[in-house]
Amino acid sequence: MYGEGEWQVRQHGSAQRRTWRKLHLGVDEATGEILTAMASTNNVSDGAALPELLQNIVDEIEQVSADGVYDQRSCYDAIADKQARAAIPPRQGARIQKQLDCHAHSYSRDENLRRIHQIGRAKWQRQSNYHRRSIVENTIFRLKSLFGGKLRRRCFEQQAVELFLQCAVLNRMIQVSNPDTYKVER
Repeated sequence: MYGEGEWQVRQHGSAQRRTWRKLHLGVDEATGEILTAMASTNNVSDGAALPELLQNIVDEIEQVSADGVYDQRSCYDAIADKQARAAIPPRQGARIQKQLDCHAHSYSRDENLRRIHQIGRAKWQRQSNYHRRSIVENTIFRLKSLFGGKLRRRCFEQQAVELFLQCAVLNRMIQVSNPDTYKVER
């Protein structure tokens, strides 16, 4: 974020140009490390950023857990290209695709829809480990707590570098702070 706080803008108006930057993250649920990051302006949607995020991950991906915003054809296609399972809740009122268009996304999405119709949305979320996506939100909270919610640089390229450096520092802190545990035999 660059500019005044929201309350100040509501009370006094904006004194200067105010823009938002988005940080899109791909986080490993086991370690909490940031695997990939992408900085963008506020006009790039989350769904449009997912395919690029997934391309940057070289390791095997078992599951992609994401909000309902990612319930888009391009997202399901990108997840299918990585041969991963999609744990994306379909939007309210979503319907099973009637046509068989041989796209992998329709199978994954329809499978989620059928399972939700069978057991309910809350049970589906528990069974699919959908709740693990909160690890990303926890990572964003840690980033904002450590570095603040504002960027110090003015131009976008430098802001992106600043965000990537913050991600690298956070990853290093995670690596250093995680203890090595092992069983001691007596």
